[in-house]
Amino acid sequence: MTDEQLQQIVEEISLTFFGMPFLHKAIFNNRLRTTGGRYLLNSHNIEVNYKYYEELGLKELVGIIKHELCHYHLHIMGKGYKHGDDDFKQLLIKVDAPRYCQALESVKRKRQSTFRVYHCEKCGQLYKRKRRINTSRYVCGKCSGRLKEVLPK
Repeated sequence: MTDEQLQQIVEEISLTFFGMPFLHKAIFNNRLRTTGGRYLLNSHNIEVNYKYYEELGLKELVGIIKHELCHYHLHIMGKGYKHGDDDFKQLLIKVDAPRYCQALESVKRKRQSTFRVYHCEKCGQLYKRKRRINTSRYVCGKCSGRLKEVLPK
């Protein structure tokens, strides 16, 4: 799918579900990592994460577009466009847009494998950490024993 096709889909969804035209740009942004899309306040453009379309399909893409269009139209009208605002929550329900997008399988797998496990050589206490620990500098908080990284099998 190209940016032009995305633009056309966004314009169609805007007219169909919101009854108002989308007058700005909608593009794919491959640098987005933790979100399905975003609405830019200054330019009023919408950016969508292409990976969501790639992994989860058109249905998820439409949900993300609806969500971002809720931000867009409420901001243009001067109403509460943030996630916590009542106007935003009501419009999400009205157009059947998701509040959050699903997690990508590729991200889930990556998050599971990023933990490092350390154990105390003295008392056996286990420590799970996302970041690497300098074992010559840090010791066990329970008994002050030496920590050693447990290598994954």
